[in-house]
Amino acid sequence: MAKTQDLLLELGCEELPAKQIMKLGSSLRDGINQGLDDANLARGESQLFATPRRLAVLITDIPVSQSAKEIEKRGPALDKAYDKDGKPTPAALGFARSCGVEISELGKLETDKGAWLMHKALVEGKTTLSLLPSIFSQVIKRLPLPKSMRWGDNNERFLRPVQWIVALFGSDVVPCELLGVQAGCESYGHRIHAPKAFKIKKPRDYNDLCLKAFVVADPVARRNIIEEKSLELAKKHNVTVVIENELLDEVTGINEWPTPLLCDFDETFLKAPAEALIAAMRDHQKCFYITDSDGKLLPHFITVANIESPKPELVKQGNERVMRARLADAAFFFATDKQTPLHTRLSQLEAITFHEQLGSLHDKAERLAHIAKFLAEKLSLDHDTAARAALLAKCDLATDMVGEFPELQGIMGYYYALADNEEQEIAIAIRDQYHPRFAGDSLPESTFGSIISLADKFDELVANFALKQIPTGEKDPFGLRRKALGIIRIISEQRLPISVSDCLTATAQAFNLHMPVSNDVLNQVHQFIVDRLHAYFNAQNFSSDSLQAVLAREQDDIFDIQLRLNAVKAFRNREEATSLAAAFKRVNRILEKEAEGLNLNHVDPKLLEVPAENHLFDALNSMQERVNPLFSKQDYSQGLNELASLRDPVDQFFDQVMVMVDDRKVCHNRLALLTELRELFLQVADISLLQW
Repeated sequence: MAKTQDLLLELGCEELPAKQIMKLGSSLRDGINQGLDDANLARGESQLFATPRRLAVLITDIPVSQSAKEIEKRGPALDKAYDKDGKPTPAALGFARSCGVEISELGKLETDKGAWLMHKALVEGKTTLSLLPSIFSQVIKRLPLPKSMRWGDNNERFLRPVQWIVALFGSDVVPCELLGVQAGCESYGHRIHAPKAFKIKKPRDYNDLCLKAFVVADPVARRNIIEEKSLELAKKHNVTVVIENELLDEVTGINEWPTPLLCDFDETFLKAPAEALIAAMRDHQKCFYITDSDGKLLPHFITVANIESPKPELVKQGNERVMRARLADAAFFFATDKQTPLHTRLSQLEAITFHEQLGSLHDKAERLAHIAKFLAEKLSLDHDTAARAALLAKCDLATDMVGEFPELQGIMGYYYALADNEEQEIAIAIRDQYHPRFAGDSLPESTFGSIISLADKFDELVANFALKQIPTGEKDPFGLRRKALGIIRIISEQRLPISVSDCLTATAQAFNLHMPVSNDVLNQVHQFIVDRLHAYFNAQNFSSDSLQAVLAREQDDIFDIQLRLNAVKAFRNREEATSLAAAFKRVNRILEKEAEGLNLNHVDPKLLEVPAENHLFDALNSMQERVNPLFSKQDYSQGLNELASLRDPVDQFFDQVMVMVDDRKVCHNRLALLTELRELFLQVADISLLQW
């Protein structure tokens, strides 16, 4: 008999949600692997199979039983095991009986702490076949189901009704009932091409048998088929197919026997915005759209049929007919929406509630206009243009197009603004208001777009924190972490000289008409954004200690922070850096311990007694004249390069000068000199926090 066998578990279901298939399948595989590990059963490779109608796991080379284990059982102490005549006591006899052996078969365990009777026995492991039902049952109970349902008279719950179970260990059916279905060895093929049951004799036959039954059970293979055949079709017709990974994954989850087909639609639909047509093809019909070599949308699309028809032209015609209806809706909505000027929809926003405590979308638009005007003034831009863009930004939410295609909000506002002859800058700002929408997404194209995006993100953050809808753990239903990172990216990468605190103050002022915002809320939002700085700048290859050094002083001009970080990164590579950082640590320790409550704003040259302190005093005065103009224009890198030359006078000061002398005036004067030194460096960073 083979020492190892392969394992197959397949859950046959009614069609599963495409976006859940891989997550569920991976959880099933990982759970079984963990169950085998917990049972001390070795295993070979594990492979996941997942289609709309099945989740299956194949694991190779599992032992047929657990390894035998030697167990050691300790009995009574020797002095309690035998009486003075050397005869076994009742305790010893009872221990022998409990072990199922004679007293003479017991051994002795001797340690530094004493000696005891002891029995060793070899216990055979359980068979794998007997352990698997419990492993399967526990894994299925722990599957992450977003929703579950019952079916028929069954009290079991699963994502979709379960039709069959295959559970094989080698050639043996695992004796179990899962989700109300008795396990067997029969699976089912494609609904159309091979609807009858087929028998599986051994687990490793599973994939080949599925292929014979017109089912590509391996999701990776199925994904590759869809991508490769779609690319071949496009190449054959000299066009470009746009295959986005997220849609490719979803299409993979919809099909068992994928057959890509190139279809057409009427060129007249191209008069509608390309984004609307793409949304209809991609998001609603799960089709890949087609472009020319320059990226211009063409009147074709690729659909992936779950059937290999002897008359593919009929399948193609059916898909074209459905697509025609979807595109006709988009074209109709676009034509109808344009008949109403975008700015007149502002009043319609009064009927759309943003939040019961924060009023309507019209109220939100007015808040955005207030924040946008503030930002425009800070950036020396026309505040009337910014305010109008903000007021129009949400107006497309009242259009039929966005009602049908919510993913087009902002984009349709751009097209409707252009149709109304609004300024180009306003239209672009409306289009870009939600950018960046996710990690790695593009930033707003224009500064006005950045203003509207910032206004919207600050409004959302303050609103949610004021309403105590704050992210906890991994839960962030309103995407507030993403919005905070978006604020950081826009300010940093667009090089905008804007203070986060000032933006929050302006946002709070905008909220005054609807809900007063406390300073505590503003402080929470400010800290929430600052906390995201660490992740953002770490991703930019800045070390945590560099960021701590720069943030040592209250500082929330994000672009200015980046400039300081660049300067510190370059400075720490200089040979003077470690010496100055060590000296700065000493300066901080002295001042923290001795300078509290003292007025140290002025150094009196008459009280300088030692040449080294005179030397440092002169060096600081000269340095201030050189670096202050550099700092005023944010040239921190050159400023730190200049400050590096202070190493020698600083080292000489600590070698030759005693700071804490009995003469209080001299002592305080020297503390003032160190304070001046510290303040000079703190204009960039607290270099004492740097680590090597």
